[in-house]
Amino acid sequence: MKFLNLILVLTGLIALNTSAQTKVDTPEEKLEKDRKAIKSLAGFYEVNFNYGEVTAPDPNYKFSKPYESHGNEWAEIIVDEPKRIVIQHLLAINDTTVIKHWRQDWTYEDTDIMLYTQDNAWKKGNLTPADVKGKWTQKVYQVDDSPRYQGYGTWSHVGGHDAWSSETDSPLPRRESTVRKDYNVLNRGSRITITKDGWMFEQDNKKIVRAASGDKLLAVEKGYEEFTKIDPKTFANAQKWWAGQKSYWADVRGVWADIIGSQNTFKVQTMANGKLLYETLFSLGDQSIKEKWTAAQNKEKIKTALQPYLVK
Repeated sequence: MKFLNLILVLTGLIALNTSAQTKVDTPEEKLEKDRKAIKSLAGFYEVNFNYGEVTAPDPNYKFSKPYESHGNEWAEIIVDEPKRIVIQHLLAINDTTVIKHWRQDWTYEDTDIMLYTQDNAWKKGNLTPADVKGKWTQKVYQVDDSPRYQGYGTWSHVGGHDAWSSETDSPLPRRESTVRKDYNVLNRGSRITITKDGWMFEQDNKKIVRAASGDKLLAVEKGYEEFTKIDPKTFANAQKWWAGQKSYWADVRGVWADIIGSQNTFKVQTMANGKLLYETLFSLGDQSIKEKWTAAQNKEKIKTALQPYLVK
């Protein structure tokens, strides 16, 4: 009898364990796990960038030199809403130099998406509620807050491992935009995985030559950006700089949002009147801080400054 009771107890424990492993989260629980994973992307990091071409359909193709770099990057949550999280990245070059870097906006079940076509042009895509059910869109923006690319996918939390992936077209990466003219679209296959020390941003990218006749694959590259948490003290100057600049850049984001929201297609040129777009907006930010402009003044001057860069 004791043996039978032991068997029944063990059977019950196995059943409970199996039930726990197969438990399905409610939509609310799943959403909260997603939000926690996205918010864990914020922090103070040392970042290692590694990219290399691995294959090409043309046997005579000359592979580019592998790219390696590193830097100190602070990722700060600047908007935290139930279904929208915005993370601003800043580079700390040294004790005196700060560069406002890229930005990632995460939106839940978002049917609005801007799809990259080519030559720094975008068009609105048509997504249905079914397309984006349970999914998060990652909208990535340039250092000047102009759009870069947008992809959407589902966060998974299997076995306690948090990961998200998507595939979408984008402009050439910054590391190649000024040195490569042999392709004009980068098809990004992105995977984000949360690690115990930070997170990993892996990429399987196709370098595409896009023309009216269709797309042609030039080469395939693999890459990863490894974000490893470090001492926040490294970013004391960056935090001080951002505290003075963040109101101005909120106004920049607002102006861009109005421009993007009011058009089905738009195109941006990075150079106008001898100045790069980011140089114009960064200079304007310094002037805004120095002269203590109001939000209304910021927006008026930002709109005026952007006009030469918007291709009609």
